[in-house]
Amino acid sequence: MTNKGGYAKEYDFAELPVAKPLQHSLARAFAAQSRGWTSHKSANNNWVKIGVFAKFLSGLNSPPEDLDGLTVATLQRWRARNIATNTGKGTLSAIRTLLATDSRLAAGPVAEELARRIPKLVPSKQSYKETQRERMVLTAQRQFRSALLRIGENTRLLNSWRSGDVAEGSREWRIGEILDQVARTGDVPRTVGPSGQPFVTNAKLLGGSNVENTWGRLFLTGGELTALAVLLTDRFGWNLYAYSRLPVPTRMPSAGETTSVTYQVQVEKRRAGSGRWFSTENITDSGAGSAGRLITQALEATAHARDLVNRLKPGTDFLMAARSFRAEQKHTDLDRPAPVGVVFFGVSEDMAKGWARGHQLGGSPFQRSRRTTVTSEGRPLQHTQGTHESTYVLPDLEVQRASRTIFEAGAREALEQAKDTVAFTGKITEKADPEHQATATVDCEDEETSPWPAPAGGCGADFLLCLGCPNAHVHPGHHPRLAHLHQQILSLHSVLEEGLFQERWEDHRLRLEDLRDKVGPAPWTTALGRVDDTDRTIVQLLVKEDLTP
Repeated sequence: MTNKGGYAKEYDFAELPVAKPLQHSLARAFAAQSRGWTSHKSANNNWVKIGVFAKFLSGLNSPPEDLDGLTVATLQRWRARNIATNTGKGTLSAIRTLLATDSRLAAGPVAEELARRIPKLVPSKQSYKETQRERMVLTAQRQFRSALLRIGENTRLLNSWRSGDVAEGSREWRIGEILDQVARTGDVPRTVGPSGQPFVTNAKLLGGSNVENTWGRLFLTGGELTALAVLLTDRFGWNLYAYSRLPVPTRMPSAGETTSVTYQVQVEKRRAGSGRWFSTENITDSGAGSAGRLITQALEATAHARDLVNRLKPGTDFLMAARSFRAEQKHTDLDRPAPVGVVFFGVSEDMAKGWARGHQLGGSPFQRSRRTTVTSEGRPLQHTQGTHESTYVLPDLEVQRASRTIFEAGAREALEQAKDTVAFTGKITEKADPEHQATATVDCEDEETSPWPAPAGGCGADFLLCLGCPNAHVHPGHHPRLAHLHQQILSLHSVLEEGLFQERWEDHRLRLEDLRDKVGPAPWTTALGRVDDTDRTIVQLLVKEDLTP
């Protein structure tokens, strides 16, 4: 299998503990599937899962000779063994995709069993609590800030030495001379001792032989590069793997702008597929605290490493560059660019875990930090809207906790709106107003401004809706009829199907009860004793829906 960098890796299917025909079939399926992969990491992950599947098959009482020997019972047993864990679900999914490339498994009971839905993986990583995030960011800021100040101070001295602004022979001049060698070669002068071990020639002048006093004067260490990556992920939500091939940002042209600079950054998206490997982001440095200021600082901190690389291998254009502790580096992770001299690129998983462990921060911070940034931004970052919602937002415990107050406020607001919908919205008065028009239920102040206007003018609502109109006026003369109407609607509840009652009468019942509460239970009950024949007749027509405006 050849990765995106052009490096090949072989996998020996003869090692699998299954029959040769099955080895050959798995190898063909693996080869067909690997055409779409761009990294050895993808191939390795699938190779491990194939090994798990082969071991399972070899443990059966009657192992199949080839893929066409797979049975429904075998696959059901395989599913039962793996379905309960995230790792198992991932293995089931990978093997199903692999087997789908074999035409012998395209139809029939075995194909149907393979097609069974596999539940989504439950995200094992959660976003940081705010206190956790603050601690992580502060740790990374302190480490990277210290390195940036160190490199900046020594860069200024080197530039002064190169321009002849330092007195020749002075201590600063001698250090400037050494810095020039560090910039050109990646290391300070060293002398080989009697034992054959090299030591720093000018250790006393430099203030010691540790990294910060020698080549670290112009180069980031691996830990400092990791701290920078932590800050970038916290700010932009970039994936750990993006840093290995993150190109040097380019400056965008600006029309007359002198106080800010905008960078165009290309971020690699490994899983996007051929032709969609990069997304472009424009990031502006408009001063301290702006998003682009971190990009400016990253360029400053890696400048000497990148210059050295371009002298040794012109055309290499990666931002995240640091100096290795070892002069000779083995290129073992073939998914990352090969080191150039003493300079390597990006941050590995081991570096991330080691950085967190060294600062007592638990495991690698990148997945949790990315999740924290994505959920706090509230929008997709280098992924789709569906992935944003299903993978980042919905399963995240911090999002769920933060959402509780929002949901509660929304529920309360909805409740209040519902109450408003079924409340009596008119006015309660002590006596009738002769200017108002009497209706079957209330007095109307102005039918021309009805919430339910008729096409020909006036009000088009039925008389029961008058209880929900702000133009309605209710005085004690209305109480008997309305109290009787309330009783009749309650009697309908016992004889009508629940859905029908809810649809036709529930809102009116609630409005009458809201009116009753506003009038007072005692006057309402007393009014029932004043119901006359006219009230009963009109209420009967209203209930039968025979009375229309």
